[in-house]
Formats: sequence, C-alpha cells, structure tokens
Amino acid sequence: MTSRREFLISAVGIPSAIEAACALSHAAVFDRTEDLIRSAPKARYWISTASPGSSCLTCHQPESKLKSKAHEGQPAIVKCLLCAQGCIIKSGERGKCRARMNVNGELRSLVYGRPVTIHVDPIEKKPFYHFLPGSEAFSFATSGCPLHCKFCQNWEISQSRPEDFDIGFVQPAQIVGAASKKQSPVIAFTYNEPTVFMEYLADTAVLARKQELRCVLVSCGFMNSEPLAEMCRILDAIKIDLKGFSPDFYRNVSGAELQPVLNTIRQISRSGIHLEIVNLVVPTLNDSEKMMNDLVDWIIGEVGPDVPIHFTRFHPDYQLVNIESTPIATLERFRNHAMSKGIHFAYIGNVPDHPGNNTYCPQCGKPVILRSSIFVTGMNLEKGKCKFCGRAIPGVWA
Repeated sequence: MTSRREFLISAVGIPSAIEAACALSHAAVFDRTEDLIRSAPKARYWISTASPGSSCLTCHQPESKLKSKAHEGQPAIVKCLLCAQGCIIKSGERGKCRARMNVNGELRSLVYGRPVTIHVDPIEKKPFYHFLPGSEAFSFATSGCPLHCKFCQNWEISQSRPEDFDIGFVQPAQIVGAASKKQSPVIAFTYNEPTVFMEYLADTAVLARKQELRCVLVSCGFMNSEPLAEMCRILDAIKIDLKGFSPDFYRNVSGAELQPVLNTIRQISRSGIHLEIVNLVVPTLNDSEKMMNDLVDWIIGEVGPDVPIHFTRFHPDYQLVNIESTPIATLERFRNHAMSKGIHFAYIGNVPDHPGNNTYCPQCGKPVILRSSIFVTGMNLEKGKCKFCGRAIPGVWA
C-alpha cells in the first residue's frame, strides 16, 4: 500500500513544503554549529589529559580502580572545572550545560559574545530588594545551564543550544555601551545560568566597572569555588536560587546536588559582596515543614539574619504544568516562620501588591520601601537608615 507521503511526492514530484523547510532548517543549524565552533574562544577553568603534570585523580576519585598505566586520551579528554557538575568531555562533545565543548583537546566557550535575549528590567525583577532599589538593570543571557530544573520558567533558553539561535557576535564593549546608552546603572547577568558564559561575564564586568556601572549576577549557585572567587571580586551583588533544602529534591527536580549551592552561599556571604537568596516554593515538592525549618535554620546559622530571603510563588511551567500555583498562605507561612526565627528581611515574591513585597524596619516595624509588584512606590530611607527611627538597613543604597 502506498503511503500518503509517497503519494504526495509522486503526484507533485517534490517533497512537501514542510519537509523542504525542515531540511533547510537543519542545514542552517548545522552551518551555525560549524561557525560557532570555528569562532569559539578558548574557555577557562578546565584541565585535560594532555595538560602538563595532569593527574588521573583530577577526573577520577581516589577510590577508583585505576590502571597502573597513565590514561592516554587521543585526542585529549577535558574535565571542566567551572561548575560542580565536573563534566568529563570527550573530543567533539559538550558538557551538560551545552555551552562548552571539547574541540581537539581544548575546551571552548560556544556562547561567548552570543547573547540570545536582552531587556531592560527593574532591578526588583531579579529580584534585588536591597540593591539600588528603583534602578533599571540592563539584562542579558546566553543559552545553556548546568541544571535541568523541571519548573524552569526560562527553559527556552536555559535548556537550548547556542546554535538554536541565529544571532551575531556582540563584544563585551558593545554590551557596556548599550547599557550606558540606555542610562542603566546596572548590568545584570540573568535569565539562564550566567556561570556558563563566565568568560563573557568577566570581560563585560571589568569593562563595566571602568565605566562606573554596577554588575549583578542571578545564579543557581552551582559553580566551583575558584570561579566564584573571581566573580566576587568583579561583581557588585549576587542573588542565589536556593531551590529547596533537600538533596533528593535537587537530584530529582533539578539534576544537581544541594551541597555545592550551600557552599556557594557561604562563600559569597564571607566575601562581603551583597547577597540575596530566593526560594521558589513548589507545592508538594519543597514546601514541607521540615524543609522550611531546615532552610531557615541554615540561613540564620550560616549567613545571618540580615541577608534578604525571597519566598517566591511557583507558576506551572515547562515539565511541571500539572502542579498548581503555590497557595499564598504557604508563602505567608514560610515568611512568618523565617521572621519568627529572627530573619529581618523576608519577602513574598510573584504576588503583586502583597504587603510581603515591602521592606520593613526591624526596629520600629514601619515600611522603609514600598513596592507595587516590581516597582518602588515609596522610599523612607535616608542615607541607608530608617527615616522613622534611624536604624541602619543593610544593603547598597547609592
């Protein structure tokens, strides 16, 4: 029996328009991939089997049963040292982030200079509530992420490959120039996981500082300590998503581990850079009493009561469309518990016009910053102090 496709091809003499369009699309993606590989600069934070003095234990655990003969990778195998995934990458393959590739024994960044989205947002959207409130942030992202969160609201870019987008090369100086032209005092690395474009981020931040622009990072916190130390030197603020307080939750929902994120938060806090934390509360997955208690206790014990924590409402998206939005009562329970334990600045996110969006003075209880959704509507701070009682409010205000 002749199939419908075969009948149409024999009758018309050519494949369908859809089939032809798909062929052209595949060809275009292939061409973009080849172009990306040719132009991709050498990445940082990696080691290969061809590196001088390299040890098998760089990639293998000490308890591994290693052969007596040194491992010979031809061509060289690369281990990425940027994030906590620790990807071991064969020639021609990529890490879990899809953004870094072993090209003939050399790790290359496929996303350097390839922003896939650029917007100007209120800084509160990141969210940063204690960092230049009311400012605009020139925000951009590349593709790629080392995590695979089932609830990701930016999955179209975070779970994509750089060649999925037909974009030109944008130099760091062009990013800084565009931010200056927009009169945005802040550049935000955001939307996907900016760690994957660490080299691009670093070059942009260094140039931005020379132009007296501030730079902030919105991150999942899954980087290693050495690149994080560099970020803390060149950035002005970091917001970390602490997605839950359970190793099982991280493994099953995000494809990652909890401990590296805790290490990151602790390191940022001790570096002195401005830090804020977000916890996306997902019904049935990370909203238990135990997880709430453990998360709040850890924050109090490790970073102290003055680090802002945002309990944010989940909305169905990506692979979790079967879960309802977080009840507002659950967010209020988290916030009230955090404040009862001594956290001074606990917020409710993704609930426009909720009183939990405002900043209150821990001493007199009066509102020092009023917000409607992600916009500042009132300011009762004078030189970083409560206008009513004079209590200093931690943050970066000028």
